[in-house]
Amino acid sequence: MPLSLVPSRLFGCYREITPELLRQAGVALLLSDLDFTLAPKSVRRPDPALRAWIAELKAAGIQVMIVSNNRSGARVTEFCADLGVPYQGHAGKPSTRGLAAAMARAGTDRAHTAMLGDKLLTDMLAANRAGVLALMVEPLGGAATPWQKVLHALQAPFKALCRRREERRR
Repeated sequence: MPLSLVPSRLFGCYREITPELLRQAGVALLLSDLDFTLAPKSVRRPDPALRAWIAELKAAGIQVMIVSNNRSGARVTEFCADLGVPYQGHAGKPSTRGLAAAMARAGTDRAHTAMLGDKLLTDMLAANRAGVLALMVEPLGGAATPWQKVLHALQAPFKALCRRREERRR
């Protein structure tokens, strides 16, 4: 699979990704990163907006599973239990093994799977290498540390390329 860092689609926030959009893309399983994708890393529990979004996806028949590199299993376990979604921990993104394991658990294939994340070097690279739809969001909570600010600046050209591709498709 390609080593591309360019996402398939770019969104401001996870809430912009609707069941309708996913159904049109043939997605039955939405894999998602947790930290900075669905909630800032400092947030221990899902908020009402996230709970409502997950409920909307589930009501539309779309499975949701968290795929996380997070080393703190306790936070991810608690967060996912509160949301009522399974998770694949120690995913090792950009390796595809966590995504493959999640797809196997969900009983679906890459043609019917999307990966949602906020980072090119882990989430989008893993999605593209696995051959699943790569959906990127701006990080919730923004870049807090100097290193995060550098990473965000390095992502800008790849996001711009994604935007240009989206404009050409319209």
